[in-house]
Amino acid sequence: MTEILSTISDAIWAPMAYVVLGLGIAYTIATRGVQFRRIPDMIRQLRETNEEEGGLSSFQALVLALASRVGVGSIAGVATAIAAGGPGALFWMAVTGIVGCTVGYAEATLAQTFKRQVDDEDRKKADEDIGGMPYYIKHGLRLPLVGAVVAVIGLVGYGFVFPGFQVSTIASSAQMAFALPKWVPAILVTGLIAAVIFGGTTRIVKVTQTLVPVLAIGYLLLALGVIFANVDRVPDAVLLIVRSAFGVEPVLGGIVGAAVAWGVRRAVFASANGLGEATFAAAAARTSHPGKQGLVQTFSIYIDVLLICMATGLMMVVSGKFNVSDGSGGFLVNNLPGSEAGPNWVQAAIDTLVPGWGAGFVAVAVLLFGFTCLLLYYYVAHSNLLFLLDGRRGPRAQLVLKLGTLAIVFIGSVVNAKLIWAVGDIGLGLLAWINLACLALLFPLVSKIWRDFERQRKQGLDPVFDPKALNIRGADFWERDEIPAAEREKPGVDRR
Repeated sequence: MTEILSTISDAIWAPMAYVVLGLGIAYTIATRGVQFRRIPDMIRQLRETNEEEGGLSSFQALVLALASRVGVGSIAGVATAIAAGGPGALFWMAVTGIVGCTVGYAEATLAQTFKRQVDDEDRKKADEDIGGMPYYIKHGLRLPLVGAVVAVIGLVGYGFVFPGFQVSTIASSAQMAFALPKWVPAILVTGLIAAVIFGGTTRIVKVTQTLVPVLAIGYLLLALGVIFANVDRVPDAVLLIVRSAFGVEPVLGGIVGAAVAWGVRRAVFASANGLGEATFAAAAARTSHPGKQGLVQTFSIYIDVLLICMATGLMMVVSGKFNVSDGSGGFLVNNLPGSEAGPNWVQAAIDTLVPGWGAGFVAVAVLLFGFTCLLLYYYVAHSNLLFLLDGRRGPRAQLVLKLGTLAIVFIGSVVNAKLIWAVGDIGLGLLAWINLACLALLFPLVSKIWRDFERQRKQGLDPVFDPKALNIRGADFWERDEIPAAEREKPGVDRR
């Protein structure tokens, strides 16, 4: 069964990464490289405080999005990319992250455009808006049935299946590092998740807002420590990565196709670019123009792919703690005999800096990264459930979701990890294909919103979104408190 599901998963995912890359190139051209030109605006938006009543700040929404992006994929996923595609996969991961982040820009912009004020009491207490994939499919494309299908898949996947990704890796890392039975971390993580999700959305935001920056900075500092400890090898490592990427490295020249394939695929998986899961966090922010939050989400992909993933990969390459498969059961590079690709390679790299610390540090890092990612998964599942409830309270459905999430968190620790990954990959892949098709269909609309943002910035204004002026229907949230056009154009007017 696992082999059959894995074959189906590969068929779904193999072409998808290139679709994301192609769509990213199209959006990059349409926006004239917004991911390069507007970096100052990205940083400025993160510093902007939310003075309106309700909604999260852009920084809080960024942290929520990073909770899903900076997860196990940024550690174990990078190792598997190197194992299958060689160090050259890192180059193509970086290229995909840079070019494909405009897909994240489009997702976040649409999530903001078609978000709604929330009816759920828990979200009201957290002062959040709500939106995401099903909302822009329903109100932007006017395909409510497709939006409902996406919401059902998202509810089942993020609530009852995908958490198994994270928790199976958490359990494996704890077992390798501390020789713990898998049921021990299962109980620990299940208890922690229960304490947070039964505390409501406010607690989820507070926990992620505290943990994610500390984790990301701490992990980066340690990775940089390993790199600097091997600083004399950095030039050779960079040369190896580039030569492998283009197939001119003698030993690895025959797997250049695998380097491209795995680099692109893992960049998409690690960044969640095109998968739509960060759209729910993007919609929760309260800002004056959808394009602003699009820039913030673009910046989050830079943090994940260009900082976290690249630091992880370079750490393994400079320390020589990696293997490369020849695709037929043998090895082109076998620096770690008998060691499977995963967090243990990062452990070995860290041990070159502080002997004996690698296993414990990585196990704790995987636990905490996975924990914050699990919180975001529940947040996404809950958002999909609220879409399906459509204003109804549904206390029983919400309780079932909480209990189901806790069940898969425990079960995912002890069942066959490959089976969990295969089932999860299929569900995530189906969601991604639907989302990518919708992003392609909404391409003209995203371009229109981008042009409106650019026009106002060139006029020296703090951009304010007016859907009626742009003839955009379904953006009901933005029509609540209309600002007259003449008043909006006055310099110095508070446009937030």
